Amino acid sequence: MWVAHSNCLHRSRARTGKPCRACGLGEVCGLGEACTAPRAPRYHLRPRYTERGVSFVTDDAPSEREPDVRFTYANERTFLAWNRTALALIATGVAATQLLPEFHVDGGRRILGLPMIALGALVAVTSFRHWRANERAMRRGQPLPRSPMPLVLSIGIGLVAVIAVVLALIGSK
Repeated sequence: MWVAHSNCLHRSRARTGKPCRACGLGEVCGLGEACTAPRAPRYHLRPRYTERGVSFVTDDAPSEREPDVRFTYANERTFLAWNRTALALIATGVAATQLLPEFHVDGGRRILGLPMIALGALVAVTSFRHWRANERAMRRGQPLPRSPMPLVLSIGIGLVAVIAVVLALIGSK
């Protein structure tokens, strides 16, 4: 396990059992007497594990900061736009199941409308997860994650279009 001493920025393996002279606190350091690491302030460093590796942060320093309000509002506007799209898909699915004339295929209205309702629900859930991931990344000062929304929406609409074509071809015979 990698450690950073409370008074030494040197990271080493703790299993050697040698005290670090730079720390002066008798803490374990892999280099033992040869440790010449620079001294750190007297607060405790703890590891933070990310996708990019291990970084050491202090317990006293905040690991997250409040992002610029403009970016927060932009993220919220995007979230609301995706939710309007989800609501439109759900309303269209309900309209397809209730208002379209009967097809020549049994349950054709449901076969067309239910995937649209399910796609609307999927877009709503995915948009929330993406909004939350963006908020987290902005607070931590990390790059924003890529949006899964265009892929989810294009595949879903493509599937609904294929279903509509199949229903139109089967219903015309």
